[in-house]
Amino acid sequence: MRAAVVREFGGPEVIEIVEVATPEPGPGEVLVKVAGASVNFADVMTRTGLTVQYGATGPREQFGLGADVAGTVAALGEGVTKFAVGDAVVGTQERLDRPWGTQADYVVLEDWELAPAPRGTDLVQLAAFGLNATTADQALDALALEPGQWLLVSGAAGGVGLLTVELARLRGLKVIAQAGPADEKLVLQAGAQLFVSRDDDLVPTVRRLVPGGVDGAVDAANLAAGAADAVRHGGAFVSLLNSAPQARREVRMTNLAWHTDAERLAKLAAYAGAGLISLRVAKTYSLKQIAEAHRALAEGGLRGRIVLVPDQE
Repeated sequence: MRAAVVREFGGPEVIEIVEVATPEPGPGEVLVKVAGASVNFADVMTRTGLTVQYGATGPREQFGLGADVAGTVAALGEGVTKFAVGDAVVGTQERLDRPWGTQADYVVLEDWELAPAPRGTDLVQLAAFGLNATTADQALDALALEPGQWLLVSGAAGGVGLLTVELARLRGLKVIAQAGPADEKLVLQAGAQLFVSRDDDLVPTVRRLVPGGVDGAVDAANLAAGAADAVRHGGAFVSLLNSAPQARREVRMTNLAWHTDAERLAKLAAYAGAGLISLRVAKTYSLKQIAEAHRALAEGGLRGRIVLVPDQE
């Protein structure tokens, strides 16, 4: 099979497509034939060596790329009873220090890293879903807001941000979405009650809209204090990039520690299958076009995710 790997750190040109033996699943593992695997900023961090620099992984000779995947079960390891060969599945690989990841023809995941794909859902669309959706849902859990309370989402038009808005709507929260001016319609359609342009001064604008400040904030744009200061005394703030500022005004600050959660993934996949949250793919690339996909991610401006499709040649 083919797999995308990096053996040295650098730009997109360091990514190699290597031929390796198709792995066999061990106890508790599942071999998945990949229909699609998204390209995320976690892949950029792996490719550039930031995961090693910041201690997320140890050094090794080779890193595989890819965390999100959707595909079909090709083989089962001993003791796996939740799935059968041929099942459509969606998953997110938790470890970033494996010799190959989901950006491959096949990938082995632990059974707890997978959930059933909703019947009739396009697997390529579903491939861009897991990491972003579970991150958004875990961030909302960390805030622990009640229905009717106000939530600020920075970077609300991005992959995690828009899903946070949609999931907040399902929880009965009232949302102020901060994004670029061109994305106002997008975030309001996703369920936000109010919109703040990223060109505006966020904190005074939010405090004018919600006197005293919002009850909580999910900082998907890495604004740190620039978003936290919009939270009321005694509220809650979640950073997705370990940039929560020092506690102030008794605001509960959390740097989200993401992890794979099969039960949560199954719940969110069911939401997607029912049309309650969106599956957004901006562009697909073949596996051999992976360097081009990384360049497109770096250029930004996409509304939706990039997905590698191994069979797209």
